Amino acid sequence: MRKLFTFVFLCFILVVFGYTVYGLFKPIPKGLSLEGNPYHVSHVDFLQDLTYEQKGEIKHDHQIFDRVLDMIDNAEDFILFDMFLFNDKHDNDKEYPEITDDITLALLDKKEKSPDIEIVFITDEINTTYKSHPNGHLEKLEENGIEVILTNLTPLRDSNPIYSGYWRSFLHVFGKKGEGWITNPFADSSPNVTLGSYLKMLNLKGNHRKIIATEKEVMVTSANAHDASGFHSNIAFVVKGDIIRDVLQSEQAVANFSGGTLLPRYPKSKEEDGNIEVQLLTEGAIRKNLIEEIDDTTIDDTIFIGMFNLSESDVINALVDASERGVHINIILDPNETVFGNENIGIPNRPVAYDLLKYGNEYINVRWYNTHDEQYHSKLMLIKRKDVSTIVGGSANFTRRNLDDFNLDTSLKIKAPTEQDIIQEVSDYFSKLWNNEDANYTVHHSHYLKDFNQYKTYLFRFQKKTKLTTF
Repeated sequence: MRKLFTFVFLCFILVVFGYTVYGLFKPIPKGLSLEGNPYHVSHVDFLQDLTYEQKGEIKHDHQIFDRVLDMIDNAEDFILFDMFLFNDKHDNDKEYPEITDDITLALLDKKEKSPDIEIVFITDEINTTYKSHPNGHLEKLEENGIEVILTNLTPLRDSNPIYSGYWRSFLHVFGKKGEGWITNPFADSSPNVTLGSYLKMLNLKGNHRKIIATEKEVMVTSANAHDASGFHSNIAFVVKGDIIRDVLQSEQAVANFSGGTLLPRYPKSKEEDGNIEVQLLTEGAIRKNLIEEIDDTTIDDTIFIGMFNLSESDVINALVDASERGVHINIILDPNETVFGNENIGIPNRPVAYDLLKYGNEYINVRWYNTHDEQYHSKLMLIKRKDVSTIVGGSANFTRRNLDDFNLDTSLKIKAPTEQDIIQEVSDYFSKLWNNEDANYTVHHSHYLKDFNQYKTYLFRFQKKTKLTTF
């Protein structure tokens, strides 16, 4: 019996170990980590959602979803969404913008008025709590001839290898549909979830993209079409031209491994001769380009970052190296007070900011966005140079999960002469927030670090070492 037990135990360990290694290093699905073609355009729109304090009152200056509704209204041939969060669930009685309803009704109205228009909506399983319950908005879209694709997360690499090896070996067999009995982790008002769905959630991976495309233009944004995210501060870029083809190519990859059909085709248009270069980046290609651009900075350059989560080691090391070359680095971070409506303890941003300020030099400066129950949810970097500057912005946080081919993410890289409007608009955005022009946007780094508890640094480092983390 002892030999049998030993044999069974060793087989168990080998199976789990094999699945763990496979899940961590397996090839990513074809078409991911895309570094698109550079295209030249004459104009890029920069949109911003800002929640801020002005003269003691909370103000909301939001532009992004008004533009999304305009894009739906103006589309003629096709509409493609890829949106991480798309639901109206939240915990408390606070009133939120009805973003999910607005977009659902706009899409249904468009389909009714233009029956031949092709509409595809790609989203993450988080909106059904991993297939534990239906999503009424998605059901309405499907009932009215709009294709809904729930991203199949299983082919993606496993960002939580200690757990995912067990899940792939044994736990994936638990059913996900049916009567749930576990409290929904995202909102008390959401249906209870099944054990199988809860176990799948612990894999900690997702389709985190946020894209809206039509035959006329494409938006790449950090904003979720999600009621409880309606007051978050976000950014978006809208661009026209052949880059739409690269967007469709990147989304076709997701449809291919998620049981979707062929997506709309974008005909080749006459290439513009503008002096703004735009390039689509997804997953690991974002990280590659971020590090290349940071490594290319010199003493005369300034790096501005506005970020919800900052923790990816190679990006942080590249920033530190740049500061040692005399590059000025100004970082605006979310204080990580809340996540999915739940209280957070400031990880990862506070330990990262603490280390940057303690072990860095005078060229690295950090400020916190002055949040009020909402999040500073932007994911944006500007490298301002004397002649040609670079912007990278979109859905990707600067974290391991978002940059190392675990989550699905999309960002836009923009290179343009520094005097171009798009560079000046993003530069003015950072200046406004950093210097609190006409409102109280940001606070000094000491605001959230004056009582910093060192145990958060140890917890943060433990999470990074073990990969037991959502960042």
